[in-house]
Amino acid sequence: QGCTQKYIVKNYFYYYLFKFSAALGEEIFYITFLPFTYWNIDHSVSRRMIIVWSIVMYIGQVSKDILKWPRPLSPPVVKLEMRTNAEYGMPSTHAMAATAISFSFFIATMNQYKYPFELGLAAAFVFSTLVCLSRLYTGMHTVLDVIGGALISAVLLVLLYPAWDTIDRLLLTSPFCPLFSIAVPLVLCYNYPKLDYYSPTRGDTTTILGAAAGATVGFWLNNQCAASAYSSKSVQPGLPLISSAMVFVLARFFVGILVVLLTRWVMKSVVLGVLGYRYKFPIRDLEARRRLEVEVPYKFVTYSSVGFTATVIVPLLHELLGLM
Repeated sequence: QGCTQKYIVKNYFYYYLFKFSAALGEEIFYITFLPFTYWNIDHSVSRRMIIVWSIVMYIGQVSKDILKWPRPLSPPVVKLEMRTNAEYGMPSTHAMAATAISFSFFIATMNQYKYPFELGLAAAFVFSTLVCLSRLYTGMHTVLDVIGGALISAVLLVLLYPAWDTIDRLLLTSPFCPLFSIAVPLVLCYNYPKLDYYSPTRGDTTTILGAAAGATVGFWLNNQCAASAYSSKSVQPGLPLISSAMVFVLARFFVGILVVLLTRWVMKSVVLGVLGYRYKFPIRDLEARRRLEVEVPYKFVTYSSVGFTATVIVPLLHELLGLM
């Protein structure tokens, strides 16, 4: 699994298109697009996307390790990625995430913003299709893996949609929200299905649930304190966005993403240092960092801090800098 086939790129357009599309289902996309939506578009849309994303991804990751369907054999398939090769294949969580994020965004915005219904539907379809096709192009999934992931995500969206408003209201108003948002994901992470060998699925799941937990606590706190970050106006697409408002959009994004990345770096160092001292291992010991008692708290605390920072600290900083 650590070896890769040599290959020659003959069509650079497809190569870079699908390499980029594959990145739309990875951390780099989540850590930029989801906060961007919260800072610049609409808080309610962002909340619904994060709720759907975390539920869909948890079910997808667990399904992989329960079904244990192998990825395509190489050869004959040429694999362009190696990090996720240790994971099982069915369902494709890239396909699940792309379908969940694109269509939840479309559904949540179609009644709040004025844009052609057909255009929004087409954009969601193109986005999810590109990500799905990228998993075939990179050799990481079979057609069945991708179709299965997209269908599971679609079914979950249909099941969750009627409860969106109820879940959102409870997360904002219930006094038990912070405890529930932290305790339930932690229990799920510590009781993740065990495998015979190490796979990054548990760590990735902990990352997702941790980020969602931190963000959810942030949503609740903003609502309780009636922070201006919560009541800020959404950005309306149009000509003003192209002019002066675009400067504020970009400024909010770059300031916010800088703080988020700094938070992630600091918390990784601090948490790993504490755990290394507690369990007597050097910080750079990769095998030690894969142990359950290290990986779960390390990733959960780090990414819950990221989620909390993105929803509470960054909006307050935006207000302080006059970017609201």
